[in-house]
Parts: sequence; C-alpha cells; structure tokens
Amino acid sequence: MSATFRRFVIALTLGCIAIGSAAAQAQTRPKVTTLGPDYPKSAIFIGNSFFYSNNSMHSHVLAMLRTADPARRQDYRGTSVTIGGSGLDWHDVESYFRPDAIGKYSFDDNNNVVFNKLDKLFDVAIMMDCSQCPIHPKLKSAFTEYAKKDADIVRKHGARPIFFMSWAYADKPEMTAQLAEAYTIAGNDNDALVIPAGLAFARARERQPELVLHAIDRRHPSVAGTYLASCVVFASLSGKSPVGNSYRAGLDEPTATFLQQVAWETVQDYYGK
Repeated sequence: MSATFRRFVIALTLGCIAIGSAAAQAQTRPKVTTLGPDYPKSAIFIGNSFFYSNNSMHSHVLAMLRTADPARRQDYRGTSVTIGGSGLDWHDVESYFRPDAIGKYSFDDNNNVVFNKLDKLFDVAIMMDCSQCPIHPKLKSAFTEYAKKDADIVRKHGARPIFFMSWAYADKPEMTAQLAEAYTIAGNDNDALVIPAGLAFARARERQPELVLHAIDRRHPSVAGTYLASCVVFASLSGKSPVGNSYRAGLDEPTATFLQQVAWETVQDYYGK
C-alpha cells in the first residue's frame, strides 16, 4: 500500500491524476470518505500556528458554513485550541472536553457575550500534528501513538475524530507525498476522516505557481493558503462544493474561485468520488 499510495500522491502533486482500475482505487482511497448527511455543526480545531494564522482557520470555515446555510447560521460553532509549534503530544485533549469549560460562552455577531447551554460540546475534533512530526524519524512514532490516543478520547466524549493533512513547505515539495501517506494511514488505522489540505496546496501550486500560498518563512500559510485549506475543510465536512460561496476572506473573486475549485477537485479525487 505504501509504495502504491506514494506513487498516487506524486502523480497528484504533478497534476497528473489518473487512477486506472477499481483495484488501484481501493488501495489508494481512504477508508472514511464522508461524515454522512448530518454533517457537523460544531467543531474544535486542535493544533498549532498553522491553524491560528490569519485570524484562525476555524473562523474562515465557520464563515463559509454560515454563508452556505444562512437560515441556520447560528447553529454553527467553532473553537480553536492551539499551541505554537506543537504536536499532538503537547495537547491534553481530555481537558478540552471537561464540562462547564470550553464552549461555556461565546460571542454573537454584535460581539455580545452569549452563555451557552449545550447538549453536546462538539460534533467533531479536527486535529493536526506539527508540520514535520508525522514524517520526522524521531517524532513519527509519537504521531502514531497520539493519533490513536486522541481519537479514542474524542470518541469517548461523543465526537468524531478527524485528521488534518497539512501541506509541504514551499521549498520542500517532497513533503506532500510523505505527509499524505502518513495522515491517510493514521486515518485508516483509526477509522477517521482525513482532510486533504496538503494535496490541495500541491494542486494549486502546480496550476498557478505564481500564487503565494505560504508566508515568508515558507511554512505558515498566507491568507490565500489559509483560505484554500478552509475550503478543503468546508468541502470535507459538508460534502458540498465550496465553489460559488460568497465568503472570500478578502481575496479577489478570481483567486477565491480558483481556490474553491482546487479544493473541491482535491476532495473529490482523494475520496474517490
């Protein structure tokens, strides 16, 4: 599986996506490809600065969800719990589900404090490791260990675990295939959905290399990068296309539309739909 999957992702990185047979699809397709018709209304993002850059990815995802479903916009909630530079082993995920703590209050559209009475804290937990941890020779074993440990904790509290596949550094494109393989294996081992943001970055850079998706440090996302990743999260959670969503994070319409299309195509290809 490993070699076959690596070849598949390299082909995707080059923009030459072609899965020939049903057998090949079965080998490269992640086991979990949908959250079902009742897609989540509440999510906690557990990660690091890749999430909190550019006013936090969860805020962009929420804006897209609320724009797509304005009649129920208040039903959507999101929380981000991040530690700069962290891996999964830095987070005390159990503590994030303790009662009368996270989610106890929030802010409405007019910046008023609202005290919440929640039947369920979160529908899903979206988790990412540090940008190199899943593939680093000294850290990848911790990724495997904590992916399982945290997935079990999340399920114990009635939520569904989701892994966020991060992207390659701007100057290290070979990370795309490595991270995609590591996250897909973790997802399959833990029956968890994987959000293929890293594959979307590779596809966008292949098609429009002049579009800057990374910050100056070559790791963190630019606003366009955060928006692209948010589109992938939206599509993965909802099963709906982000194309045409009027929320654009301040980007011009052609750029936002391009990123929406890339996100949707990537999600469809990765999930084999």
